[in-house]
Amino acid sequence: MKRLFPLATLLALFALVSCSTTSQVSLDYVPGPGHVRPGQPEFATRPFIDQRGTGEMDLGTVRTQIGTPLEYVQTRVPVSQVVTNAFGHGLQTRGMLTPPRSARYVVTGDVLDLYCQMLVRPYGYARVRVTVLDAVTGQIIHSHVYSGERSARAYVPGSGSPVPVLRDLVSGALQDAVDQALDDPRLRNRLRPEVQPEYLDDSQPTISI
Repeated sequence: MKRLFPLATLLALFALVSCSTTSQVSLDYVPGPGHVRPGQPEFATRPFIDQRGTGEMDLGTVRTQIGTPLEYVQTRVPVSQVVTNAFGHGLQTRGMLTPPRSARYVVTGDVLDLYCQMLVRPYGYARVRVTVLDAVTGQIIHSHVYSGERSARAYVPGSGSPVPVLRDLVSGALQDAVDQALDDPRLRNRLRPEVQPEYLDDSQPTISI
């Protein structure tokens, strides 16, 4: 019997792994009222580069408390596109987005981290290097790394799938990084002097990215 217990344990773990599933999610950008700083329509986006060193749509893993993967989380489109879309929506919300031909500046950069995970507590994290270029010369106007992280209370087994919670957390983490970047005074001060409108107070709709 002593020899059968380890074998039974291995078989159980194998069964868990073999039963693991993959869920695809769309992330959301939800502009917060009173936290959006408008600007001039002088910006376009260029695709961000995924530097995470993992699958282009991999986002995270739901694991048991001993680390066994139960469910894999992926985006519906490549993460590089998700991040590019998020910055596009952030610019649009601030009135700063314009067609590429008329843009004075270009926002691009590198996705250093974007993931969600659940071992005990659901967690989402984003880290992006944002580079703003002069649209004509290609000169770097501004470059900085921005990050965001969010977590939730410990997951209770049997309380339903944690994937929606993970999606919301990583969406919020990415939005935090986007908002930090686009509202960064260091960036705004490097642009030509302009009269900045007051912060917007109206709530904005959720935008899928």
